[in-house]
Amino acid sequence: MPDRGGGPTGPRTRAGRPSRRARTLIVTLGVLAVLGMAFTMFAGFWTDWLWYRSVHYSSVFTTTLSTKIGLFFVFGLLMALAVGVNVWLAHRLRPPLSAMSMEQQSLDRYRMAIAPYKRWLLLSGTSLVGLIAGASAAGQWRTWLMWVNGVPFGQKDPQFHLDVSFYAFDLPWYRFLLGFGFATTILCLIAAALTHYLYGGLRVTSPGARATAAATGHLSVLLGVFVTLKAVAYWLDRYGLAVKSSDFKTTGNWTGLRYVDANAYLPAKTILFCIAVICALLFFATLWRRTWQLPVIGFGLMVLSAILIGGLYPAIVQKFQVQPNEQAKEAPYVQKNLTATREAYGIDDTQVSRYPGKSTAKDTGKLRDRVDETASIRIMDPNVVSPTFRLQQQIKGYYGFPANLDVDRYATKGGQEQDTVIGLRELDLGGIPKNNWINDHFRYTHGYGAVAAKGTAVAAEGLPMFTEKNLPSTGDLGEYRQQVYYGEKTTTYSIVGGPQKEVDYSDNAGEKNTSYQGRSGVDLDSTLNRAAYAVAFNEPQILYSGAIGKGSRILYNRTPKDRVEAVAPWLTIDGDAYPAVVNHRIQWIVDAYTTTNGYPYASRTTLGDTTADSQTAANNSRAVVAQQNQVNYIRNSVKATVDAYTGDVKLYQWDTKDPVLKTWMKAFPGTVKPRADISTDLMAHLRYPQDLFKVQRELLTRYHVTNAQTFLSGSEVWTVPVDPTNDSGSAVPPYYLSMRMPDQSAQAFSLTTTFTPNGQANLSAFMAVDSDPRTSDYGKIRILKLPTSTTVDGPKQVQSQFNSESDIAETISLLSRGHSKVEYGNLLTVPLDGGLLYAEPVYVRGGSLQYPLLRKVLVTYGGRTAFEDTLDEALDKVFGVQGSAPPTGNGTGKPAGPTDPTVQRALEDAQKAFDAGQLAMKEKDGPDWGAYAKAQRDLQEALKSAQDAQTKADKNDKTDNKSDKTDNKAKD
Repeated sequence: MPDRGGGPTGPRTRAGRPSRRARTLIVTLGVLAVLGMAFTMFAGFWTDWLWYRSVHYSSVFTTTLSTKIGLFFVFGLLMALAVGVNVWLAHRLRPPLSAMSMEQQSLDRYRMAIAPYKRWLLLSGTSLVGLIAGASAAGQWRTWLMWVNGVPFGQKDPQFHLDVSFYAFDLPWYRFLLGFGFATTILCLIAAALTHYLYGGLRVTSPGARATAAATGHLSVLLGVFVTLKAVAYWLDRYGLAVKSSDFKTTGNWTGLRYVDANAYLPAKTILFCIAVICALLFFATLWRRTWQLPVIGFGLMVLSAILIGGLYPAIVQKFQVQPNEQAKEAPYVQKNLTATREAYGIDDTQVSRYPGKSTAKDTGKLRDRVDETASIRIMDPNVVSPTFRLQQQIKGYYGFPANLDVDRYATKGGQEQDTVIGLRELDLGGIPKNNWINDHFRYTHGYGAVAAKGTAVAAEGLPMFTEKNLPSTGDLGEYRQQVYYGEKTTTYSIVGGPQKEVDYSDNAGEKNTSYQGRSGVDLDSTLNRAAYAVAFNEPQILYSGAIGKGSRILYNRTPKDRVEAVAPWLTIDGDAYPAVVNHRIQWIVDAYTTTNGYPYASRTTLGDTTADSQTAANNSRAVVAQQNQVNYIRNSVKATVDAYTGDVKLYQWDTKDPVLKTWMKAFPGTVKPRADISTDLMAHLRYPQDLFKVQRELLTRYHVTNAQTFLSGSEVWTVPVDPTNDSGSAVPPYYLSMRMPDQSAQAFSLTTTFTPNGQANLSAFMAVDSDPRTSDYGKIRILKLPTSTTVDGPKQVQSQFNSESDIAETISLLSRGHSKVEYGNLLTVPLDGGLLYAEPVYVRGGSLQYPLLRKVLVTYGGRTAFEDTLDEALDKVFGVQGSAPPTGNGTGKPAGPTDPTVQRALEDAQKAFDAGQLAMKEKDGPDWGAYAKAQRDLQEALKSAQDAQTKADKNDKTDNKSDKTDNKAKD
């Protein structure tokens, strides 16, 4: 008969069994799959190592990795050994199977089935639980490093008199060990019980004893370990009361021991600890007594005690002792909470002073003169004018600006500092001529230059008054490296420095090319690196593209916040990184915080919620990057910079007393530079961070009081008002501006906010913090507390008044006719002579314009409101001053006023131009912006002519006066 099965190389050698060729193919594919997965994991590890080495923070990578590996193996092995030893011990203690019951006969088939694989089953089972336990432990690398490197706070809690470091660094690690011990004991107990049952040590339906003596002793010891751990848990719970959160009906969430904790829970935990220790000893005693009677009784007593002593007794104390006289009972403990919370959030030195809220000045003209001394009112809103910056200064479609610009201060040519709105012209890949891999990653790689404008002034037609503009950028910022390779909008990778040239910028002479000269990024010279990045970025072309050659480097992780978070994974990053020109380079400045959740008695806050406002609602990239969202201690302990060209990250120690930072500096030595290394030029651009300020203002809505009785009554709870200029319903953001508080002698760069009473719209307080680190008052929080006997309008009420006045409403209606849209800028509040001055810029975006222009300024003070074209005009009207009128006398004996015919003609031309502008705004089909812009230009020219003519006339008057004096002297 012919051979139907084929030869040795045929498709099958036996029925249903693959041939040798098929088996070889399957094995080969399996090996390739394993190698592919292995290389994928290696690529992730290798690219991470290369990146950390490129930014010179390889010690962060190695310390973090070695800690994770060490925890993984130590706790993974402990778990695997514990479970494995208990399974082996249970198997060894199995009874001889002589008389077989029906139950044992049923189990016998399972014993026979697993007999050949017992060793493999034991190894695989213990390996699995070891891997899970190791992975869980590796995630505790921060807890381990803080415990092993912790430094003392130098402060003790008021209950147990332990250093705060015990709660911040030690207690979290002890709780992890306790949790690991519970998990290990429970798994060992389950594994041992199953093994004893499988091999007859435990019986459910068989006649006779339910457990052998060996099984009883083994399981009793494990139960004794479990109860011992429970005793430890009771003991640690005593200290946990100092960081326990609870809710009060009147004051909301707060942390620390209350009366019931100190007088019921604390003694209950101590009693339960003692009972648990006795119960554990009874379980251990079964090694000799071989009976569970006493341990079971002891365990039942422990459970009953936990219900009665740990649950019922505190409830009785709360019901019959605390509630009838809550304020008296809780006051001492609330006082501890007040003190600890104010210390933990750095608000303990807050200066609270009373402020009348209404001015008593009779001469409002003098108040007008004091406005400029009190504040540099910023009418350029950085959250509104970004589109104007973009369409006026992006120059090319592939440049763009962040949605929210930043406020800084820069010196003018005269040496005076002024509030400045600044943004970088960053790369926007959505605007390049053609999107492809070469253009996206090789040709268009960076932005170019900074653009800045005065915050307190506006140019013609409502445009920003740019102090740094054009491409390349020129202006007040001087010479600096203008390429922006790292920025807030730079989220993709670029490959630079190789044979492919990059587009630098374009001007009238044409396109300029460049090649990156920095040492940032990772070189792609080696095939291994290219293959690793091809896998890591899922981009095969990186491996074989001819555009990559000698000198090519790949840049990624390019946003400032991402870079700082990567090199310092133990820091919480402020949501607003801002650029500054420092020492002829563009530096991104990033504020970073150290936090903990273990400060005793300090109330907790949720960073994500506390730092949210109308800006973060509209721009999620401004949200805080928190390592832990729930905290009860925070310090702005690090100032970081990221070079916009090289990407270099530098961390500077800012808070030299912070024990949390000192702990992390021990864990990662050499990563944080001393504060003394901060240059004078950089110091001039540092500021008080917004997110810390928002956390502090949220806490100060309740913790501005220092008296426990007032705190418990809830009568002085404030709230952060909703932003009246935004439809998101979110909190009003804090605003930077240069201003002078009543106790200050000069203006200081400050961060400000307002408060309203809980559930009401009127103003209850104004808060400002000195934000200039070059002053001795940096970080000093001042609160002006308004009287409760009278009401002062809050932001929402002021905005409502603006919109309800008929003249203003009519003008706004005219401005918003047709396709135009009115946009309100920041509503700024300034304390002035006992009262509060509100100022708000009003922008119009409409018609063919795709960006907002400043058209009006709203000002209110003392119940008087003005809505004028400029801030000066609005202030003049509010304070009853005729700003454009000449002085009532000039000291020459000549009548005041524009008697010079040239001045008179110029003023008449100005009036005509003004009238023409008003008519253009009232066109039937909507505002005629072209005619309005022409009228504004004519108005500006006429006013300039009048000013020049008046200056010339005044000069002639002075000359005449001088001649008269000379003649008189000669006569004498």
